[in-house]
Parts: sequence; structure tokens; C-alpha cells
Amino acid sequence: MKRIFYFISCFLFLMLWSSCRKDFDFSPSTGTLTFSKDTVYLDTVFSNIGSSTYNLKVYNNSDNDIVIPSLKLALGEDSEYRLNVDGMSGKIFEDVEILAKDSMYIFIETTIDYNNFANSESTYLYTDEIEFDSGTNAQKVDLVTLVRDAVFIYPSKGDDGIAETLTLDINGQQVETTIQGRFLTEDELTFTNTKPYVIYGYAAIPNNKTMTVEAGSRLHFHSDSGLFVSQGASLQVNGTYSNDSENLENEVIFEGDRLEPSFSDTPGQWGTIWLYDGSINNSINYATIKNATVAILSEGNPNDTKLILKNTQIYNSSNFGVLGRNTSITAENLVINNSGQSSFAGTLGGRYNVTHSTIANYWSSSFRQYPALLINNYLVNDDDTTYLADLSEANFNNCIIYGNDNPEFVLDEIEDDAVAFNFKFTNCLARFQVSSSNGYTGVNYDFEDATHYENMIFNEDPAFKNSSNNELIIGEDSNAINQGNTLYANQVPVDLLNTNRTNTPDLGAYQHTVFEEE
Repeated sequence: MKRIFYFISCFLFLMLWSSCRKDFDFSPSTGTLTFSKDTVYLDTVFSNIGSSTYNLKVYNNSDNDIVIPSLKLALGEDSEYRLNVDGMSGKIFEDVEILAKDSMYIFIETTIDYNNFANSESTYLYTDEIEFDSGTNAQKVDLVTLVRDAVFIYPSKGDDGIAETLTLDINGQQVETTIQGRFLTEDELTFTNTKPYVIYGYAAIPNNKTMTVEAGSRLHFHSDSGLFVSQGASLQVNGTYSNDSENLENEVIFEGDRLEPSFSDTPGQWGTIWLYDGSINNSINYATIKNATVAILSEGNPNDTKLILKNTQIYNSSNFGVLGRNTSITAENLVINNSGQSSFAGTLGGRYNVTHSTIANYWSSSFRQYPALLINNYLVNDDDTTYLADLSEANFNNCIIYGNDNPEFVLDEIEDDAVAFNFKFTNCLARFQVSSSNGYTGVNYDFEDATHYENMIFNEDPAFKNSSNNELIIGEDSNAINQGNTLYANQVPVDLLNTNRTNTPDLGAYQHTVFEEE
């Protein structure tokens, strides 16, 4: 009993000593704090979209425990910034303590309504300061955020707070879906480069309508958002080439709505450009599509002109770059890289003609199941029902098909005499190392068969500039130099950078160049 009493007494003494120390041993700050940065840039945000959380580290390098009498935003409670100091949220704090030779974090966020500060420009620079103490001991750290105005497109919400979903008119039948979004109105069917567009949910093009995206437009998608092109509808993306390689103002860009540098190459930030079964005459020219789940999903219409892809770059798709399902796709000067599954997948048959394109996959974020290029003639439903369809044609001409796995193309056929499986690779550089372990054998992999393979180059280095950074232009050591068939080069006479290729065509979307030494 005495021993228990002794321990309780010691514990109470320590508690009292700690309390006394807190009351008497902290001395006021003397203006000698140091900071991890003198200005916190919260990067660019769209109006009314919350920023990421940024941090500032505050150091007490003195030998004394100190208390900061006041720590606050200069604009006080009217500030558009929010702070979290030692686990407490607010904008004004008093008597903030830091032990000797110790530090603390301040976390900073903001959500700014551009309209509260509107001017004639489309951007507004919002600033404030974090003030530490006052008078002769005053210190400060600047806060800076660029706020962009935008056109916001989002579904309405009911009284229950649930966003509206798309109801599709399919062959005269109204079919309700669980896809959050709404149909664009007539005056929303032309996107311009005046302001960026921020889309929540799926912006759907009504049946038999055409959406036009003008050169220089910027489309930003929130999580689980995208474009939906319905029956009889068309998407026309009309980017143009810019002579200045550092100035891509004429290109159309599709990406997520987080503008911070840490999100610039993050896959899976938004959904897809969904070319629904029955949509027609879709065209995308001079566009960059990045950080989607599936950049382009094209369904149906295998015998029509479903999608023409020209001079387009697709990067960092968490699943597929281009996913076709019994569809028709014509591509020229197409570049795809870094896809969680396949960069280009033509499934359930269809019709594919791809010329002077670079289909690569250097995905390194996780294991991927499929090669850079996947072609098959079937689909297995959730109930294990298998559907077959004709692969009417799959022609790849003057292309590079490469990546960090082996093999990087697969022709996955379920053989059936009633179903066609037509394909040909002409003048392509591809990665396919024959191995007893990969199991890819049979007539589809008879590389001596000229009806399927002509003038192929296997497993030779394409010498990309920087594949991990999506720089797939080829250098002077590339094995793709001057290996193209001039017939196809004349069909696509300039490369993605507008360089003429008709005399000595290289493979892929780019003519080679000499890389400058860094």
C-alpha cells in the first residue's frame, strides 16, 4: 500500500511540475523565429474549388521555450485562407507555444470565389500574410494564390442532395442510368478558348447534336467526370498546330481539375471521353488527353466512321488509353504512353487503321495485365457469357509498339469459322521476344507470314528521349530511322511536330531529332 501511495504521489508531483512549467517557463517570442519558406505559393486554383493542403514549418532555434502571443492571418476572419496550427483550425490564434530547439507545422488551405474579386482579367492573384507577434517582434510569411475564372458545368441536385443522373434515349426508349451528369443545352455545345471549362459529372451531348471544341480550349474534369456522346451525336475537337513548341495555345487539353504541380501526371483523376454506341463522325485533332481512367472509350459502329484521331497525345491513363469495343477507329500521329492496362485496346472485333503512331507503355506504378497493344475478337460478360464479333481489319502501318514489358502486343483470338480475324503489321518496330514461357504461339504469331507481317523490326531500341516523362520523340540512335513505307508516309506527310516525312520516313509519330545535351 505504501508503495502504491508513493507512486501516486510521484505521479501527481510530476503533473503539478509540468503544469507549473507551462505557466512560468515559456518566455515571449523575440522575433527570432525561422521558417521553411518566406512565401507559400498555393499554386493555381479554380474559383470555388478547394486547394490542396500546404504546409509551413516554424522553427524555434533558441535555447528557450517560447510563446507566440499572436499568430493570425493579416486579413483576419475575412481572409480566404484557412489555417491549422497544432491541430486547431482557425484564422486567429493566441499564445502558441514552441519548445526550445523545436518546431511546429502550420497547414494552409483556401477556397476562393473568383466573383468576389472579379476584374477584366480571367485570373486574379489573391494574397494574404501569416503574422507572428506584433510591434518590434513582428514577423510574417506571405501567402499567394492565383485564382482562375472558369465556366462550370455540373448536374443539378434534388432536395435530397443527390445529383441528377443521365436518362438516355435509346431507340426511342427512355433508359435511366446511374451516371451522374446532365445533357448540354444548345448554347453550351461550342467550347471556346475564352475561359477553361470545369466539368462535374458527365457532360452529355444530346442525341443527334454536335459538340464543337475550338482550338486552344481547356477542359478540366472533376473526379468521376467526363464527356458522354450519345446516339447520333458527334464530338468535334478542332485543335491546331502551334509553330512554337513552347506555346501550345492552339492545342486542346483534357485533364483533371487539380492544377497543382503534384497532380500534373497523376493517373485516374477523371473518367473518360465516352463515345457511346450509336454516336457518329467523332473527330479529335491536336489534343492532349491526360490523367484519365480511360482516356477514350469508343463503342459500336464498326462499319461507320466512328472516330478519327489525329495528332493526339494520350498519357497517364490508369486503365486504358484508347479502349475500343466492336468499333471503328482511324488514327494518325497518335502517341500513347503510361497506361495501367493497355495503351490501345481493340476488343470485341471492329475496324482499326493506325498509321505513323507511337503506342508505348512504360507504366511503372503497378503490375499491368495487358501489353501496350491488345487486339481481340470477344467480350466476356459478368455472367461468363462470351460474345464474338468480326475483326474486320486491324492495320498498323509505320508504327512503333514498345514498352517496358514483353511482349508489347497480343492478338487474342477465339477461333470460330464464322468470325473474321484480319490484321496486318507493316513496317513497324515492335517489342515481342519469343519465349517458351509467354505461351504466344500459333498462326497469329508467325512472323514469316507476309499476309500478317511485312518489314518488321523486333526488339530494337526506339531510343525515345525520355519515356518515363512521356517524351517519345526518337533520337539519332533510334532503330526506327528511315524504316517507314513511303506509301503511308505520303498519306500522313508531316509528323506530330509538323516536320515533313515524305522523303525519308521514320517510324512512329515523330521524325527523329538530335537531342540537346542537358
